[in-house]
Amino acid sequence: MKAFVTGGAGFIGSNLVDHLLSLNHEVVAYDNLSTGMSKFLEDARQRPQFTFIQDDVLNTDALTRAMKGSDFVFHLAANADVRFGTEHPEKDLQQNTIATFNVLEAMRANNIKKIVFSSTGSIYGEAPVIPTPEDCPFPIQTSLYGASKLACEGMISAYCEGYGMQGWIFRFVSILGERYTHGHVFDFYKKLLDNPKELFVLGNGKQKKSYLYIKDCLQAILFAIEHSQKPFNILNLGTDEYVEVDDSIGFIIKHLAVQPQLKYAGGERGWIGDNPFIFLDCTKIRKLGSTPEFTIEQGVIKTLEWLQKNQWVFERRS
Repeated sequence: MKAFVTGGAGFIGSNLVDHLLSLNHEVVAYDNLSTGMSKFLEDARQRPQFTFIQDDVLNTDALTRAMKGSDFVFHLAANADVRFGTEHPEKDLQQNTIATFNVLEAMRANNIKKIVFSSTGSIYGEAPVIPTPEDCPFPIQTSLYGASKLACEGMISAYCEGYGMQGWIFRFVSILGERYTHGHVFDFYKKLLDNPKELFVLGNGKQKKSYLYIKDCLQAILFAIEHSQKPFNILNLGTDEYVEVDDSIGFIIKHLAVQPQLKYAGGERGWIGDNPFIFLDCTKIRKLGSTPEFTIEQGVIKTLEWLQKNQWVFERRS
């Protein structure tokens, strides 16, 4: 297989690139390096079956040329900044929805029929059903990020129907692990590096969230591609547990051996679109035979261990 990975220098993308290369696939990583990091592809660059192209998914001509000869697209490039979506709404439209349209058109131009898309549990909004299955009542969107991803799902399903493509939509919980540079573990650890005596927490610390370790995420994606062969496939990916933000803080401060005073902003939500309870029903992927190996606590610790060894990412992100 020759795989084309958008966002291939990002957290999930670069891990996917390495995993596909380990399976002896040919891989093209496509990334503009606005948030992705070239350093994440150091190992991949040593492999003769790897190619990196630095460009933007909004550059339709470059995208179409780069995709030529590929037979499977993993579309991971996106703006994942949920928290500040209301401050720059055009970013979600351009980098998520329009970018996905460009990817689909580049596939059509190159006669590529298979696409994996990284969607999100955020499309469920404040779901009335917990844990939330893929066929839950259609939700009210609570974030521009979630709304843009749902629009992407709709376009992909229409292209699968209209142009004979095959799609796999994966609605993730938050992903943890090596090369993680965005999210609560990153933010809390950076704050504790600056001041181990105090930790400011958005919301009231009671928000309930589920997380998935990166290796379990990749295993589930590739397993589903092999075992779910409908023209259009939608699958939740997550663990069968959730934690409160305070629980996650407990894992972090125990591992770091610090005892900060916790200060809360208050309220059920840390920001607009911060759903107070995200817990996905993963029965469909479990019935296929995919079960995560790592607990949420283990994922948090593995993320911290990587951040401790790679503190250069804080300077890069800033």
